[in-house]
Amino acid sequence: MRAPFRITGVGAALAPDTLTNAQLEGRMETTDEWIRERTGIRERRTGGTTAGLGLDALRSAMGERVSAADLDAIVVATSTPDEVIPATATSIAVEVGVDGAAFDLNAACSGFVAALVAATPFAAPGRSVAVIGSDVMTSITDPGDRGTAILFGDGAGALVLLGDPATDGGLIGFDAGNRPGTHDLLHCPRGGTISMQGQAVFRLAVRAAADSALRALEDAGVTAEGVDLFVPHQANQRITDALAARLGIGADRVVSTIATLGNSSAATIPHALATAAADGRLPDGSIVLLSGFGAGMSWATAVLRWRWA
Repeated sequence: MRAPFRITGVGAALAPDTLTNAQLEGRMETTDEWIRERTGIRERRTGGTTAGLGLDALRSAMGERVSAADLDAIVVATSTPDEVIPATATSIAVEVGVDGAAFDLNAACSGFVAALVAATPFAAPGRSVAVIGSDVMTSITDPGDRGTAILFGDGAGALVLLGDPATDGGLIGFDAGNRPGTHDLLHCPRGGTISMQGQAVFRLAVRAAADSALRALEDAGVTAEGVDLFVPHQANQRITDALAARLGIGADRVVSTIATLGNSSAATIPHALATAAADGRLPDGSIVLLSGFGAGMSWATAVLRWRWA
């Protein structure tokens, strides 16, 4: 699969508050050491709204280089919209002043990669499309549930793509799917809170995400050795470590932000990309592997050749 584009900008938004492991110790039977050993998380960001965080991330990605007139579409990946209708993307479009296509996509923690692929047809030559991952996971998390409250946080990230048929950059490989019969492993009913069978999710996530990554790399004609940067969904540091080990990708080529941000579902991958860009880890021409996996049990993997606009 191929969709040619360049990256005009990448941005992120931090939720306003910080929830530390020490604070959780006072709320439930747990310890900072127990949480860090099992998840790699020291603290997570909380608060804000899905639209507000998504808007801040988009503005960060647009910077001074992209105007509202340049954007033909806004696609938002989220599982936690502020309203049932209209789409979060339309709320963001109104604030930015974009009158192009605006829609949401819900694929849980696989959402950002799926949204990235769904957005590519809108990246016409010389035109731009914004892809946003934004989730306020604490809004659907039971604060007293030790199995989930220690994991989830809130945040947003965004990319702006510029269509360019002449570039060798853009999407060069892709794979997606789901595992039937796994609905109850990780789900949240309308008006309820998340329930999760953690050990089963861990096992399936590592196996499914690794297999998907290999298929996407094959689609791209790239080996794991050729990956310059691996950006997995930030679900759990142990999952990240196990997944990288299965693929044979060293820690020096893996982006991890979970220690200070927690799991913000569809926001984790674009936020990690913004972190990598700020750290100088996304030079022009890099081969970047994005791996989303989560409820469903769904997965979506993309291989990008990163070309800056």
